[in-house]
Amino acid sequence: MSKKKMAPRETARMVGRTCLCLHVQRAARALARIFDEAFRPLGLTNGQFSLLMSLNRPEPPNMRQISDVLAMDRTTLTANLKPLKRRGLLTVSVDSADKRGRRLALSAAGRDVLVRALPIWRRIHNAVERGMPRGSAERLRADLRTVT
Repeated sequence: MSKKKMAPRETARMVGRTCLCLHVQRAARALARIFDEAFRPLGLTNGQFSLLMSLNRPEPPNMRQISDVLAMDRTTLTANLKPLKRRGLLTVSVDSADKRGRRLALSAAGRDVLVRALPIWRRIHNAVERGMPRGSAERLRADLRTVT
């Protein structure tokens, strides 16, 4: 029987201490739980709030524009749109400039839920920032923008 090859334990510890991806994912999951809980009374997740907010524009964006804003592939975006469309929070229409494309828009119900969600987001967002060292939230945003 052959021995399975494994990285030395110290290597695993070093990766755990230094891996940017791991630390960003852990922080993202923690923040997601906080916002998901806050949005629960509205039947929204933090991801759905972000998606609806990305549609809050004077002109309906196309799928590519939203997938770019959310750094999400189109297949994942399509899957995330379905429950919001079923709830009547957005509309999907054919793009007049490209019949193969789709335009996304908030419905009246979508605008209403977004208006109700915004104070929740502000309250939670402000609380999270207050819990961080002074100036670190803006520095973190700037640093993360360099990655994306």
